Amino acid sequence: MADQAVAGRPAPIDFDPFHPAHRADPYPVYRRLRERAPVFRTPRGHWLVSGYHDCQAVFRDPRFGHGTGAALRENTFRRPVTGRSLPFILLDPPEHTRLRSLVSRAFTPRRIERLAPRIQEIVDEMVDAMLEAGAADVIGDFGYPLPATVISEMLGVPAADREAVKELSHLVARGVDPDFNHTPEELRERNEAFAAFDEYFHELLAQRRQQPGDDLLSDLVAVRDNDERLSENELLTTCILLYVAGHETTMDLIGNGTLALLRNPAEHERWRADPGLATTAVEELLRYDPPTQMSRRTALADVRLGDHEIAAGDQVVLLRGAANRDPAAFADPERLDLGRADNRHISFDGGIHFCLGAALARLEGRIALGTLVRRAARIELDSDELTYRSNLIIRGLTALPVRLTA
Repeated sequence: MADQAVAGRPAPIDFDPFHPAHRADPYPVYRRLRERAPVFRTPRGHWLVSGYHDCQAVFRDPRFGHGTGAALRENTFRRPVTGRSLPFILLDPPEHTRLRSLVSRAFTPRRIERLAPRIQEIVDEMVDAMLEAGAADVIGDFGYPLPATVISEMLGVPAADREAVKELSHLVARGVDPDFNHTPEELRERNEAFAAFDEYFHELLAQRRQQPGDDLLSDLVAVRDNDERLSENELLTTCILLYVAGHETTMDLIGNGTLALLRNPAEHERWRADPGLATTAVEELLRYDPPTQMSRRTALADVRLGDHEIAAGDQVVLLRGAANRDPAAFADPERLDLGRADNRHISFDGGIHFCLGAALARLEGRIALGTLVRRAARIELDSDELTYRSNLIIRGLTALPVRLTA
């Protein structure tokens, strides 16, 4: 769209999330959208919400959810795959509450913190290898294998199988984008990836029934077989969700976070000089360039949001990346400030759908990025040609080549 006012009328809204310039840097577009129309209805009929406080209002309002029945069938973002259970992150209470409660016991802060020594061990091995080589792809050599190894060990996925399911995971993660952003071939590949994942986890769960282990799959099998509160379809869908969500976005936290540090050398040096910044640093990197840029909700009733009437059944897209840089919520939001104290970003969604794996992602981010900052005396980009994956919702680099020295 043109970006100028015509005949005294306001300038049209210029929002094309598929444009290459937007993929490279969406934040100028977010800023214009937030300033001109913080609640905006697109020609497709979707509402875009870019203001922080409006996003928080939607997160907390039970009149917004994911919808069932007719609302779900009319969902132009993602229609359910025939014969599949929806993951609990796309359900409303009471189904969401039931399924989430069964999994949440594995993600308590105390249990997650017990993983710290093992995560540090994995990180040290990877950083050793990168420093010895003097060059690395932060995505392929670090960002992906670290969280993939951690979630695989939590679930009990054998090391020998991880490379085989890697491509399935990428196809499923790509499939979280709206259906209209996929070709028929891509939708077919996504559905085939789900079917292949079903087959894989079906066999692995059968093994756990015969030989339970100290892992999350064994715990879920026990819930399924003993309490009968989890159907077989729900069990398979939950396994896929935990595996894919458990590492895809953390990979992008590490990649986006490393790039932000390289582009802000003063903040990079600040963290190196003060390792105690790790907690606030990771929160700021999550705010500054979040791995997931948007969330979706459906209006379950007629709702007024700002000056707009949103009808029941309307679909609302919450632009987390825009809200995280709203000056109404954050001082000097365009600046990376690793010591930012008041940082209530919404990179982990919100309300009842707040990310179940947030504590794990934060822990992995603190250890991974903190170790890299501490142990590498020099890190430099090895290429000016950086590209992002074609995902709409998940924002992440295809590769991040660097040179580094101990």
